[in-house]
Amino acid sequence: MARKDSEHQKTSMSAMFRGKAIFKPLNTGRIDERVACIREWIANIFFYTKNGVTVMIDAGYNYERLREKMGWLDIDPASIRHILITHQDTDHVGALENDSEQLFKDATVYIGEIENRYLTGETRRKVFHGFYRLPMVKTDNKRVLLKDGQILRIGDIRIECILVPGHTWGHMVYLIDDQYLFTGDTIWFGADGGYSFISTLAEDNKLAVRSLEKLEKNIRARKGPISVITGHTGWTDDLDFVFAHRTEICKPFTKRYTDPEAPYDGYVEDDDTEDQARTVLLKKKGT
Repeated sequence: MARKDSEHQKTSMSAMFRGKAIFKPLNTGRIDERVACIREWIANIFFYTKNGVTVMIDAGYNYERLREKMGWLDIDPASIRHILITHQDTDHVGALENDSEQLFKDATVYIGEIENRYLTGETRRKVFHGFYRLPMVKTDNKRVLLKDGQILRIGDIRIECILVPGHTWGHMVYLIDDQYLFTGDTIWFGADGGYSFISTLAEDNKLAVRSLEKLEKNIRARKGPISVITGHTGWTDDLDFVFAHRTEICKPFTKRYTDPEAPYDGYVEDDDTEDQARTVLLKKKGT
C-alpha cells in the first residue's frame, strides 16, 4: 500500500475504532530471547531469531518509524533476508510497498499461493462485507509461493505453513520450531479469550470459523507448549484461552466484544518507548 494510503488508513481507522476497545497491540519489545515485536499503531510485526538467523513475520504498515523501532531492538534492517507474510492486507505488507523506505528490498518474501493472487491483481481484497475494496499492494521483492502443510527450513529454523482462509482467501499461519504459532488476523483476543477475527474485515466469516476449528484440532494434537502470537491483540501459551470462543466472531461495534485494557485510540503510541522495549518482557494475555 502506498504511503498516502497508510496515512489515510491511520486517520480513518482511528476515527472508526476510537473508544471501541478492540485493538490491543503489544508494545515494542521482546516476548523471550527468540521473539521480538514492533508496534506500528494498532498492528504488530515480529522477528524470530535462532543461531544467528532472523526471520521477519509480516511487514506492517508503510510506517515511517520502522527503522527507529528496529534500532530499539538492535535489529539491522539489512540483516533481514526472509519475510513470512500471513496475508497481504495493508497493515501486514506495507514495508514491502514500492514507495516505502525499501528497508527490505533484498529480502525474499514467502506468501501463500492463494494469497499471492491479491498481489497479482487476480483477486481484489474486500472488507466491510464486500462493500469496500482495499488498495492493491505493489512490490518487487522476490516471492516464494507456499502450499498448505508445506515445511520450510531457513537456517536451523523449521517453519510449518498452515492455510486458514476466511479473513482473506489465502491467509497462512506459521508454526515455527513447533513452539511459536504466528496467527496474523486469524484470532482476536478479548479479555475472556480468543474469538474468530473481526467480522467487518473478513472475506467470509463462516469460513473463518471453520478454519479456526481445524486449526484448533491441529494445534491441540501437538506435543509440548505452544505460544500463540496474534497480529493485533497480544500473545499467550494458554490454549484454552486461545480457543475459548472459537465459534464466535468478534463484532467490533458491539459492547460485548471489547477489552477494557485496550487503549482508547490504538493509533496513539505515547506509551511505546525505547526504555521499555529494552528492559521489559511483553506480558502474555490471561495473566
